[in-house]
Amino acid sequence: MDSTTAVSSPIDAPLPPDANEELAGPPRELAPVNRKERISSLDVLRGFALLGILMVNIDDFSGPESLHDIPVGVGKPALTGPHAHLNLIVLLLKWMFIENKMRGLFSVLFGAGVILFTRRSDRGAEKSADTYHRRNMWLMVLGAVHGTLIWSGDILLMYGMNALLVLYPLRKLKPRTLLIAGTAVWVGLTVLAYLIFFHGFDSFALRRKAAVVTAEQRAGKTLTVEDKKTLEQWKLVQAPMHIWVRTPAPVAIDPAKIQEDIKAKTSGYFARLKEEGTEFFSRTFMIVALGASLDTIGAMLVGMALFKNGFLTAELPFGTYALTAVIGFLISIPLTVFAILKAYAAGFSVLALNEWIFTTQYTSTEAGVLAIAATILMMCKTGFFRPLLRPFAAVGQTALSNYLLTSILCQWIFCFGPLKLYGQLEYYQAVFVVFAVWAINLTISPLWLLAFEFGPCEWLWRSLTYWKLQPMRRSRQEKLAATAVFQA
Repeated sequence: MDSTTAVSSPIDAPLPPDANEELAGPPRELAPVNRKERISSLDVLRGFALLGILMVNIDDFSGPESLHDIPVGVGKPALTGPHAHLNLIVLLLKWMFIENKMRGLFSVLFGAGVILFTRRSDRGAEKSADTYHRRNMWLMVLGAVHGTLIWSGDILLMYGMNALLVLYPLRKLKPRTLLIAGTAVWVGLTVLAYLIFFHGFDSFALRRKAAVVTAEQRAGKTLTVEDKKTLEQWKLVQAPMHIWVRTPAPVAIDPAKIQEDIKAKTSGYFARLKEEGTEFFSRTFMIVALGASLDTIGAMLVGMALFKNGFLTAELPFGTYALTAVIGFLISIPLTVFAILKAYAAGFSVLALNEWIFTTQYTSTEAGVLAIAATILMMCKTGFFRPLLRPFAAVGQTALSNYLLTSILCQWIFCFGPLKLYGQLEYYQAVFVVFAVWAINLTISPLWLLAFEFGPCEWLWRSLTYWKLQPMRRSRQEKLAATAVFQA
């Protein structure tokens, strides 16, 4: 297969026998493989996932939050005022199609990358295990650098850690076993969340006790000191609190504190450097301590299964993807809308968030991830959408570079640059910044790949993994072939 044919291969092309791929885009084996072994459907999926993740992360980039990805306790009031309904619609759309789903899809693709990377190992190549572990240790290093020097919301370190500690021993399991295991993790988390938030959580018993006291108060009974204490505790529980808090102690929304946070975040890069690093490692420790990355591991196991059975490479019948999309959306969309509206009606108290949104999120996430992936793969199998999908595939091929680029751009726009928009935009207005960054990603990525084989960060990661500088520039023939494809 010559280079021209390789670049213009169909998006739904069958999996080549020696193909390999990684989270950040480039194909990977014990020795680097050629560009002809790319699997375009995975690039397209990764491109959509990478862009979607920014729509979630923008809440953290753009201003302070008292609740995780819920616009309560933010710089500009979101759920009150003239644009309250617009902000609520944006919130609903984000939770229906973006929140958790894009991170879940990215995790699914990471799991697929594990199978791709280790395929040559399964055929008996020497030292491939060392290469695999070195690759993920370098990913952890890149994540630590990103988290401490650029943005504290990094996910790369946790991905590398999961790959090192969990995924490698499971790579040879059958697709059915991997799918059952990944689904079992999500189902188990749903059951655990229900037990915690509806039975084990102290607020559940407190609510029942408060209901009895309230009924007695309405009946004219004089309240005891203990009764008054119960009502006061219940009042505190209903106040909005930080999402990780599991006790009735409130985290008050203090406008002065919000302004202090805005001032601190926009104080300058070097002034914030120490705090950003401290916040990153504190957040990472909390995720590990609470087991909050278990859902990511479940998604990775599902991704390993879906790559092995051909789902992610668009090799299954069109009807399979259509049925998956319909069933997935019929589960995820109503469940998400119901949960958001229930929490909204309760004023987004932490109890309402836990009971409705975070108890149901694992079910809605799994269904939503599969539905979104199936929809994109149907587009991959339809030649009509191929020109539209090429820029997304380019973003997917340079996902690591684009992930770091979006962090730099957003930190510059909101915190460190001359605009200092941190805390200054309404909830819906931050979406326009996302669109602007998307335009940059979708424009720069195809142009970069006309001249270079890999994104700059992908090249660095590959070189560190194989401990040898990798070729990066395209030959003149490859440049002409790539130009012809992108202009087609």
